[in-house]
Amino acid sequence: MAHRNIHYEASFEAYLRAKGWPYVAVDEAKKAIFADVAIKSFDFLVYSAGGPNLLVDVKGRKFPDVGRTRQGGRAWENWITREDVEGLRQWERVFGEDFQAMIVFAYWLQGSPRQAPFDDVHVFRNRSYAYVAMPLGQYVDVARPRSAKWRTLSVPSAEFARRAQDVASYL
Repeated sequence: MAHRNIHYEASFEAYLRAKGWPYVAVDEAKKAIFADVAIKSFDFLVYSAGGPNLLVDVKGRKFPDVGRTRQGGRAWENWITREDVEGLRQWERVFGEDFQAMIVFAYWLQGSPRQAPFDDVHVFRNRSYAYVAMPLGQYVDVARPRSAKWRTLSVPSAEFARRAQDVASYL
């Protein structure tokens, strides 16, 4: 397993290993340059048995304790940056049609996993995580600007909860 300082990425890598899915961890310390342009790296190349291989960018978010969440809580937080979108689109062009950019949200569950709306929960370093994914193209199609200053966008929570799928459905 690669040395990962970000616990969300480390947990996702442990999850991939536990499931036995073949993958390559991308060395985040090395920037790729094509045509004199630096491209933002993705986190994992995951090989799929049933569809396109995945160029995965992991986004870590906390998922609130649903037993304590009120209206307007931060369940299904899913923002990304425009730089994420631009980089992943470039990588799709570089790798070609057998590869699909995928945003994976690694949710660190703040409450009991039994109360969370996930079927597959992975325990890593005594923390519970769930992983949901959405293809980049689908995400961008339904996303809205979140912050002009930070160049971020997100999908409304209810829409994201309906569309996001367990990572396993893509492998």
